[in-house]
Amino acid sequence: MILPIFAYGQPVLKKVGEPISADYPGLEELVENMWQTMYKAHGVGLAAPQIGLSIRLFVVDTLQVQKDKEAADKVMDGFKKVFINPVALEESGDAWKYEEGCLSIPDVRGEVERLSEIRIKYQDLEFNWHEATFTGLNARVIQHEYDHIEGRLFVEKLKPLKKRLVQRKLDMIKVGKVDADYKLKFVKA
Repeated sequence: MILPIFAYGQPVLKKVGEPISADYPGLEELVENMWQTMYKAHGVGLAAPQIGLSIRLFVVDTLQVQKDKEAADKVMDGFKKVFINPVALEESGDAWKYEEGCLSIPDVRGEVERLSEIRIKYQDLEFNWHEATFTGLNARVIQHEYDHIEGRLFVEKLKPLKKRLVQRKLDMIKVGKVDADYKLKFVKA
């Protein structure tokens, strides 16, 4: 089932997500719905707060990025993975800028500087723990989604001038004045 994506201004996007356990109700169905929602919106990642749930869960599929020639050189090996209760252990490598966007903030893009590598610990759908290091665009997508479960949005990382330039668009999104080809849920006025 395709779920509405919570738009900029929704309080859930600013909350730190809570860990979940193996008995979380309907987890497999929730993850399947997240995949469907993400693909419908043409995203490469989706975090639970973006569908209104303040929990530590996100999904990432960078396999589809390999089809984009410009991005392909930044993704050596794409992957499709569910991250449950992730913990960022270390970010390292060179800082690099890349234009990011967000399904919760349609029509707003901006250059964000992030480190090129992340080491992260997370659980899979069977609640087995894994620890892995990701680099390049894979790392960036994970960092972006991880920010969501920490209550942070990419627009907070923009340079001050760019923040001022997009503020009007952000204000319009808050009140539901934005077009997207997927369903959004806005703050009630």
